Amino acid sequence: MPMHAASVRAAATATLALSMIISGAAMQDAQAQSPLEAVEGAEKGELKNPHSGDGAAVEEGHKLYMAAGCNGCHGGTGGGGMGPPLSNQVWIYGDDDDTLFRLITLGSDDLQAAGYSRIGTENVVGPMPHAKDIVKSADDMWKIITWIKSLHEG
Repeated sequence: MPMHAASVRAAATATLALSMIISGAAMQDAQAQSPLEAVEGAEKGELKNPHSGDGAAVEEGHKLYMAAGCNGCHGGTGGGGMGPPLSNQVWIYGDDDDTLFRLITLGSDDLQAAGYSRIGTENVVGPMPHAKDIVKSADDMWKIITWIKSLHEG
């Protein structure tokens, strides 16, 4: 094999390996990072769900949703209760990953204090409490959001 081809192949292999290491480190950071640390470490609009469309994350997200007690307000299937339903098409603050992550982490009062405002209305208008001390990791929060978003795909 000519020397040039071997150098190109070695460089490509090294680049791929580095990319895999960086991706793995980012996933480990999400697993180790608290939801509040994730919010504080990202500019508005930068938070992206690494589990979007992942069926296993949907299933685990529902278990985490139940364990965190979200069902107490939003119902076990997300159909609502004393809190608004998560299964309808109304997204009071927006449906993008970043906004949902911040809303659940901070609660609605702190989200509004951070400059977000309501863009939709719902019959239930009470404040959403924060879950920054309830959901233990950013990765768990993303799985809960993956489950919530799956309610709109079916």
